[in-house]
Amino acid sequence: MDGTLVDTEPYWMDAETDLIESFGGTWTHEQALQLVGNGLIDSAIILQGAGVKMGAQEIVDELTERVRVRLQQDGVPFRPGARELLRELRDAGIRTALVTMSLRRMAEDIVALIGFDAFDVIVGGDDVERPKPFPDPYLQAADALGVDIADTVALEDSRTGLQAAVSARTVAIGVPHIVGLEGLDADALWDTLAGRGVDDLAGEFTRVRAARAEAAL
Repeated sequence: MDGTLVDTEPYWMDAETDLIESFGGTWTHEQALQLVGNGLIDSAIILQGAGVKMGAQEIVDELTERVRVRLQQDGVPFRPGARELLRELRDAGIRTALVTMSLRRMAEDIVALIGFDAFDVIVGGDDVERPKPFPDPYLQAADALGVDIADTVALEDSRTGLQAAVSARTVAIGVPHIVGLEGLDADALWDTLAGRGVDDLAGEFTRVRAARAEAAL
């Protein structure tokens, strides 16, 4: 979600910085990049190490609320091509799941603002025991959709997210935004979702499945 569907990573970074500075600490852009795509509890533990004297779940709740307020004030900055691709997928009858490490309530807030019924399933960070980069969130989403994970395509902008998608054996497409995705065995890397449609996803899926079948011979 954050960084693939919506450009909320700057909101999270601002919230982290403000929280750390309220405890007298400092937080650089480079440090903030380390949290992109992380599970929120894992990120909270890192923030504790940076001087935030709060419980991990308290930190998660505080950051989530700060970002929700920012979204209410400034609106939801959708990434180029994301809503258009979702619309085309839905029009084609293709089932979709949102797999995010943000809390479910945050995901539901954003999904409600898309403007159409975009997802069949939402898996939030508080819905799984093991967050990305473990494959569990994607496996859970595929199970909820009632499909084989090998029959899915995942779109990811973060390194931890892409690792999760690759480990789950989806057809994993990286769409880098704030961090680079090289060297993670993505099945494809796209510069942007702008101009991409169902045919592009189907083409990548067919190519990767054929290559995997040949490799298995």
